[in-house]
Amino acid sequence: MKVILLQDIKGVGKKDQIINANDGYAKNFLFPRKLAVEAEGNNLKKLDNQKKAEAAQAQAVLEQAQELGKKIEQITVRIPVKLGENGKLFGAVTNKEIAAALKQQAGLEIDKKKIAAESIKAVGEKTVTVKLHPKVSVGLKVIVEQA
Repeated sequence: MKVILLQDIKGVGKKDQIINANDGYAKNFLFPRKLAVEAEGNNLKKLDNQKKAEAAQAQAVLEQAQELGKKIEQITVRIPVKLGENGKLFGAVTNKEIAAALKQQAGLEIDKKKIAAESIKAVGEKTVTVKLHPKVSVGLKVIVEQA
């Protein structure tokens, strides 16, 4: 009997997957526990509509990330730092500081975990990568200058 799984079941399959199950297993275990429904007309239509809605939502999220990426590529963030006697930084410029400067200077709130940069330990201009989506990564110009 073909059934549509409503939850992930270890050793059987993932949610929304259509599998062949023994009649007894489906009727006595899967259906009473509401782990699956029979793969028939109405249930198949629901599954198809649900997959279309998820695909449309994923596409919308991707488009939002691409638009935000275009804005970020045009921004240059300036971070003032204190320098020592030899012109070296005290410490380093981290992802957290870059995210805070981006929020303060451009009004864009980006999670520090999405900024893929090694700590910047020198004065000058550097491009850091911002990963907004698995398919969207953009470069952000960061200028580290003396305060």
